[in-house]
Amino acid sequence: MRLENILLWNLMAAVIVLGQARPNGKLNSQSNSGLKSDCAGNLMRLSLDKALAVGNQLEVEAINGTQHIVLTPSLAAQCGYSMESDPWGNTRIYTSLMSCYVDNKKDTTFNIGLRLKMHGQSPSDVVSHDVMQTCSYTRWASKEILCDRNYMEVSNHMAIPVQQAEAKGHIQEEDSKLNAIPDASGEAHGIWKMTFYTPEPVSMVLREAEQAGYGAMTTSSRLVMRSPYNTAETYSEDVAGIPMEVFKVSTYHKTPHGLTMVNLAAACPTGGVLFTEDVISWHVPRRVTPLLDGDHKITEMHMGINGQKLDKSQMATRGYTLTTTDFHIITEIPVGSPDGYFKSHAPDYQYHITYSVEPMLEVLWRIDNSKEDTRYKVLFPITTPLMPRPPHSQDHTVPEERVFSVHVGTFLHDVELRNFTFSTGVLTIEESRARGFTVQEHSFPNGTKSFSLQVPIDADVVLKHNPEPLVTTYFLPLVFGFIILPEEMPFAHPVDVETSLQDVVLPTVTGTCDQNQFYISVTYGSQGSNFQTIVGSRQLSPEMANAYNFQENATHFSLIVPYNAIDTAFELITSDSIKARLDLLLYEPNNNWVLADLYLACNFPLTTTACYPNGTIAAWAVKVESVPNLIPSWLTLKDQSCKPMFSDDRFAYFSFSADSCGTTRTFFDNYMMYENEISLYSNNRKGAAYTSPIDPDYRQTISCYYVVNDTQTISFSYKPRSSEPTAEIGSGQLMVQMRLAQDASYELFYQAEDYPVMKYLRQPLYFEVELMQSTDPQLELILENCWATLQEDRTSLPSWDIIVDSCQNQDDSYVTIFHAVTSDSRVAVPSHIKRFSIKMFTFTKDEEVLKDEIYVHCDAVICDMSNQADGVCRGQCVHPTGMSNSRHQRIKEVRMERSADSTHQRHISTGPILLNTQ
Repeated sequence: MRLENILLWNLMAAVIVLGQARPNGKLNSQSNSGLKSDCAGNLMRLSLDKALAVGNQLEVEAINGTQHIVLTPSLAAQCGYSMESDPWGNTRIYTSLMSCYVDNKKDTTFNIGLRLKMHGQSPSDVVSHDVMQTCSYTRWASKEILCDRNYMEVSNHMAIPVQQAEAKGHIQEEDSKLNAIPDASGEAHGIWKMTFYTPEPVSMVLREAEQAGYGAMTTSSRLVMRSPYNTAETYSEDVAGIPMEVFKVSTYHKTPHGLTMVNLAAACPTGGVLFTEDVISWHVPRRVTPLLDGDHKITEMHMGINGQKLDKSQMATRGYTLTTTDFHIITEIPVGSPDGYFKSHAPDYQYHITYSVEPMLEVLWRIDNSKEDTRYKVLFPITTPLMPRPPHSQDHTVPEERVFSVHVGTFLHDVELRNFTFSTGVLTIEESRARGFTVQEHSFPNGTKSFSLQVPIDADVVLKHNPEPLVTTYFLPLVFGFIILPEEMPFAHPVDVETSLQDVVLPTVTGTCDQNQFYISVTYGSQGSNFQTIVGSRQLSPEMANAYNFQENATHFSLIVPYNAIDTAFELITSDSIKARLDLLLYEPNNNWVLADLYLACNFPLTTTACYPNGTIAAWAVKVESVPNLIPSWLTLKDQSCKPMFSDDRFAYFSFSADSCGTTRTFFDNYMMYENEISLYSNNRKGAAYTSPIDPDYRQTISCYYVVNDTQTISFSYKPRSSEPTAEIGSGQLMVQMRLAQDASYELFYQAEDYPVMKYLRQPLYFEVELMQSTDPQLELILENCWATLQEDRTSLPSWDIIVDSCQNQDDSYVTIFHAVTSDSRVAVPSHIKRFSIKMFTFTKDEEVLKDEIYVHCDAVICDMSNQADGVCRGQCVHPTGMSNSRHQRIKEVRMERSADSTHQRHISTGPILLNTQ
C-alpha cells in the first residue's frame, strides 16, 4: 500500500467528521481552521491543532511549483523537514529555509508550500489543506548549524557565488533546482563528490551520497549539507561529558575558477539532560570541540521553546534560566511549565506521569582572530523519565450517615474512570449510578482531577461482620478501573474502606404459660434470623419445629411447647402441681455468642397421688432435674416386684392396693395412715435401696390418711439430693368460715367491706362458725380453741383465750356464751354451725390500752358423729374443765403443735374489730 511509505500520523482520539474531500484551502501566515504558520529564524513552523486532525491520518506533501512530493520519513530527514506531535494530535511541522523544495530567492526570501492531507475512515474521505508561507531571513552567519530532531544541517557561506559554466538567467535557475533535487546529477554543474570522516575517510559522488540518505545542495551564496542521525558516516563523541552525534564532510564542487573544496561539520547533542522532581537541566557543551579549531567567543546566546526565541521577560515569567559554566551552557526548565505537557502512563499497570517540553538553544560565536561567525541552533525535545504517581485514596466516610465516601486522585486530564470492581463483580459507571451509587469527577485549577464514589453501607457490594454482638463492621473492597487516553491503556487502583457502627438490634425472647403449654415468641433483631435456636439442649430442627407448631413471618417466630415435652426440665413436684422449665437460647455459632435467652419456669396442675375409698392408691413418679441419670422404669415400690404399670423416660405410674407391695399401716387418734415408698434399688444389694455415699439417688414417699369414713389425701414427699427443693404436702379441703353477726338473731352479718367493725367496750360480739359446702349430717363442727390477738397474725402475742379445748375460758370474768343452733330456712344441718358471743374488750398494760382493735381466731375440727371417740369429738364442751391461764398457754402450745399434722382441723379468723371510745 502506498501509505506505508508515507509520513503518517495517527491521532488517537474521537473522530471529528470533516466530510468529503473539499477544494484545497490556502493558508498564509495566519490561523485558519486549526492551522497556523509562522517564521522562526531559519525555520518555518506550521502548527496543526488536534481538533482539525483528530481521528485522521495525516499525510504531508511538499509543494514544488506544480509538483507535490510526498514526504516520507527518510526524505523528510534528507531534505530538512521534521514533525512533532503530542499524544492528542497537536502537531508541529518544521521546514528548514534551506530544505529541498523551498523557492529560494537569493537566500533572502523563501517561499514554502506544504499540502496536508487528512485521510478519514474511508478512502474517499480525504480533506486537503495547502499552506503557503513566505519567510524573509537575512541574518545568515558565515556558518549555520541546525540540529533538528531527525537531521543535522550545516550551511556555509561561499565568498564567490557559484557560476554555472553555461547560460545565465533562466538557465542558471533551472540548474540550481537540478542541484537541489536529490536524483539530479551535479557532477557537471556543482558538487562533484564528498569525503566523509567517520573519522576514517569515506568518499562518495553526489548520487551515491543522495542514495545513502544525505542531502547536498548549493544556493546563490551557500553550500548546504544535511545528514540524518545514526548513519554509517556519522559517529558519536563525548564532548565535556555530553554525548554528541558528529557529521564531518569535505565537499568538492566545480566552479568557473576550478575545483573548490569546503570542509563542513555538524555536531548535535543526543543527551546531557538531568532531572529532578521539579527541574529539567539541559546541558550543552560550551565549547563544541568537533566544530572548533581554536578559541572562540560567544557573542549571542538565546533560549527558546518550540523553535521560537524568548526574551528575558518571557523567560522570567515562565521560570526559565540560561546560564554558563566553564564547560556547559545550562538551560533549566521547571517541570510543569506551560510550554510543555504532562502525559499519563501505566507501565505494569501502575500509574506514572511524564513531562515533555521542546526547548531550543541558539548560540552565536566567533573564532578568535577571524571574521567568521557560527550560528549554532538546537531543537531538543525532552521527556522526563517515568515519575510514579500512585493515587491517594481518602476515606471521607461519616459512619452515622451510613454511606461510604471515597476520594481517589489526583490524575492528569488524560485519565478516565471506566468501572469499579466490587466483591460481587464489575460495574461500569452507568451501572453503578443505576444501583444508587454516586460517582463524581472533580476538576482542579491546575488541570488535574480526582474521582469520588459514594456507596450506601447497606448495599449488596458491602461485606459485613460482627466483631462484637452489638457492633457491625462494614467493609467495602473495591478497585477503581481507569484508562489513559488516547491509547486506552488500563490501570487500576485498589481501595479498602471500613467503618464500624454500634447498630445491631439483638433478638428478644418472651414467653408465657397456661395450664398445659409454654408459649414462646422470638422477635428478630436487625440481622433477621441469622442465628441458631437451642430449645432445651437441642438445636431447633425441622422435626422439632413441626412438633412445636413453629410459625414464622418477617419479624418473628413462635413456638408452642407442651410442659411435658422432651426439651423441658422438671424442677419440683408437689401434691397438686409440677414446676417445669423451658430453656431457650439464641446462639450465633461463628463467634459462640449468646444473643438472647429465656429460662421460663411455670407450675402446671398435676395430681401425683390419689387415695381411693376402696383402698387403691395411685402415684406418679417424676424424673426431676436434680436426678439427671434416673431411668423411671427401674423404679419400684418397697416390694421390688411392684414395678410401674407405665413408664417412659420421664414418668413412672404405679397403682396398687393398700394391703400390697410392702405398704405399711399406722394408727393414731382416729386416723389410719398407709405408707409406701418409690425408690431405685441396686441389683447388687438385694432388698436394699441404692444409695450414694451422701444421699440416695431417688426416694419418694407415698402416704394416704383415712379419717374415719372420710378419705383425705396427704399426697407424698420425696427426699431429694442436698439443697434441692422439697415437695410440698397436699391435702383435701373442707371449707369453714367465721362471721360476725350484727345481733343475737344471727340473721344479718357484717360483710368484708364493713370491716373494721366499731364496737363499744363490753358490747356483745356475736360469732358464727359454719362448715361450708357439705350436707353430710354425720359431720359435726367443733370449735376446739378460739383466741384474740392485737395483730392479724394468729400466732402473735399477746393473745387471750376465748375457747379452750372446746369450752369457755373459766379464767375470763366475761364468760364466753355458746348459743344453740336450730334448723330454719337458712340452717339445714345445725351440727355444721357453732355460735358464741363475747363482750368487747381491749388489751391493757399498766392500766394503759395497748391497741384499740382485736382479731379473733379459731381452730375448728370436723368430727364423725357416728364414732365419737375420746377427745374433742365428744362434743362441744362435754366435760368443762377449770384450768388456769398458765395451763391454757401450755395447752395452746401442745394444740398448735398437734394441729400442724391434723387433716380435719380448720383455721379461721375475723377482724379487725375496733373499740369505739366515743
